[in-house]
Amino acid sequence: MSQPRVDAEGPLKGRVALVTGASRGIGAAIAARLAMEGARVAISARTLDAGESRLPGTLTETVEHIRSAGGEVMAIKADLALPEERERLVSAATDAYGAIDILVNNAAITYFAPVQEFTDKRFKLMMEVQVHAPFHLAQLVLPTMRARRRGWIVNISSGAGIPPKPPYRGGARGGTVYGMCKAALERFSTGLASEVAAEGIAVNAVSPGLVATPGVAVHGLITEATRDHVQPIEFIAEAVYRLASGDPATLTGRIAYAAPLLEELGLAPADLI
Repeated sequence: MSQPRVDAEGPLKGRVALVTGASRGIGAAIAARLAMEGARVAISARTLDAGESRLPGTLTETVEHIRSAGGEVMAIKADLALPEERERLVSAATDAYGAIDILVNNAAITYFAPVQEFTDKRFKLMMEVQVHAPFHLAQLVLPTMRARRRGWIVNISSGAGIPPKPPYRGGARGGTVYGMCKAALERFSTGLASEVAAEGIAVNAVSPGLVATPGVAVHGLITEATRDHVQPIEFIAEAVYRLASGDPATLTGRIAYAAPLLEELGLAPADLI
């Protein structure tokens, strides 16, 4: 079996990608997959260096990993809860690499608690990072996408966006706010897709399934009951790459799940660098 590699002359040569939440887990995998196909990738998160988070993984480590494989990548530390930081992020990425062709909204901050116990501060923070930030970042990159009639926006969602169905038995683990954020993100994705459909811009949302990431671990989402449903991270990375390179005329407005999407397209996930 050949080793995965960066193809500087790949299908994404000349394209600029911005991936948020890329210090670890899904975001880091997506950044690597896009770099493998020749994209210049700007990555962002709050954690630039070791010691800045209780979770493993940093932007610096993601950069070193991709560069060691021959990819082109840069890190921009930013707090997406702040509008001025979102503006600085897009400006810095554009100044370094040029207009953004691909925006991947992956960053998230998540708390689990019943509605009655959910604090106003945490509610506003989740809405800001998971809903307002993707909305604002799309606003910031759309002008140049429209001017060039080319662009791809991929929003990372979750099965939590699917409404619970009766009969209700109570005892839910406090995912109402998280599910609300993802449902809003999906509705934003399809709405924006309909707005820009005639302008060469694709907008999609994709859910990864259950992936063993540091964030999933800290929330204890992998249990004996769910362990058999864990999906390799390569599936979501491949799905995002395909949504970020497909024909905007036909592959847009999708609320997709990684594995079924790849099966539909007749594709297997590539090994990551």
